[in-house]
Amino acid sequence: MTDAGYHMSAEEFRLQGKRLIDWIADYHEKRVVDLPVLSRAEPGLIQNELPERAPERGEPFEAMMQDVDEILLPGITHWQSPNFYAYFPANVSYPSILGELLSAGLGVQGMLWSTSPACTELETRVLDWIAELLGLPEGFRSSGDGGGVIQDSASSAALTALLAARERATGYQSNERGLADHPGLVAYASTQTHSSVEKDARVIGIGRSNLRAIDVDESFAMRPDLLEQQILEDLAAGSTPFFACATVGTTSSNAMDPLREIGRICRKHGIWLHVDAAMSGTAAICPEFRFIHDGVELADSYAFNPHKWMFTNFDCDCFFVADRAALIRTLSILPEYLRNRATEAGAVIDYRDWHVPLGRRFRALKLWFVLRHYGAEGLRYHIRRHVAWAQAFASWIAADECFELAAPAPLNLVCFRLRASDARNEELLERINQGGKMMLSHTKLDGRYTLRFCVGQTHTEERHVQEAWRIILDEAKAVFSFE
Repeated sequence: MTDAGYHMSAEEFRLQGKRLIDWIADYHEKRVVDLPVLSRAEPGLIQNELPERAPERGEPFEAMMQDVDEILLPGITHWQSPNFYAYFPANVSYPSILGELLSAGLGVQGMLWSTSPACTELETRVLDWIAELLGLPEGFRSSGDGGGVIQDSASSAALTALLAARERATGYQSNERGLADHPGLVAYASTQTHSSVEKDARVIGIGRSNLRAIDVDESFAMRPDLLEQQILEDLAAGSTPFFACATVGTTSSNAMDPLREIGRICRKHGIWLHVDAAMSGTAAICPEFRFIHDGVELADSYAFNPHKWMFTNFDCDCFFVADRAALIRTLSILPEYLRNRATEAGAVIDYRDWHVPLGRRFRALKLWFVLRHYGAEGLRYHIRRHVAWAQAFASWIAADECFELAAPAPLNLVCFRLRASDARNEELLERINQGGKMMLSHTKLDGRYTLRFCVGQTHTEERHVQEAWRIILDEAKAVFSFE
């Protein structure tokens, strides 16, 4: 076989690419709504259908797509279903998919400005657009001392913030000599903060025991008085408080930490404040929801995920810093093979200095496509509808004597439970999810098993939310009928 025989031809690529686009469009338009939302696959089912060894000879694309339909789809939980209300949204859109396709087609490695200037400069411009759309402080824009960068996830954004905070607190010495000379570094988060911050604390070397978990109030938001009390206790013990994470929309209940009070405390004690707005930050595109950002100008860094509620497929986290110099000083390494005139002249941004990986994809393309397709007006339209439907659902829960709200519902997440035992609530969730028509997830609030209903998928309409309520009522009746 000739060398060319082992490559897919351009003609074959065109043919199969068009078929694949049709498959994706049909999946979203026709198929996903009727598929069981939660995969019913048992452990090992998919692996048992796949050969143990890679094929010796190449196979036709049609055979691959047949296996997608027959082997993989039964193992897919359909996050893009309009009836997916679990965890958080992961709402892709057609323009985002096309942007991802273009990124893959260009195959850019954007580690340096010089390796593809458009990759860097588009990202800088788009992140400035985002900062303006969310009403973030001027200091988070590239025109000043700060700026934004696309990370893969909010977990990586928090890790990057922790690293920069650690270096600032140690006079940029811990990168050089380790933490032996700085054993008392202490970080702070609430008991409701995302678990990734605990993992990040382990990764940067301060240890899990040096991440203080601050208790929350009745709305599950961090208590600033307890934060300051813990800081003072740590200072008295000779420790060095250096980092705090405040959350705008906690994963469990969408609680809003009081940024202004937390920020004032952090400024007073010289602590780096990172704000994690992973899902809820998107809401701030609507001016009436910008109350969630009150006090964000006191933060050193901020992150939110367009890949959750802003119609941009995974992965895409927007991470902003008020002082990019601290970030670059923490993460910059310049081996000889990366040296180039533009970098050495200091005239460009090299985003490889803004996060842990060296390599980086052209993620800004899909975000650019989304912003240009929807515009701010279109994004606000969809966000407002999602919030309105979630608020309607919360009102139905509050009005039904069988249910109760388990937490405030400021935006698009409603936490609720049957007025019954944890076992009954767990049974209700199991019945809903196994029915296949919709999917919820759970958490524990005040030690009680709680169901979560999150509205935010691209194709969800009001009728889907109404049907979800009908299913929940029917399954609740079934649960109580066994008593």
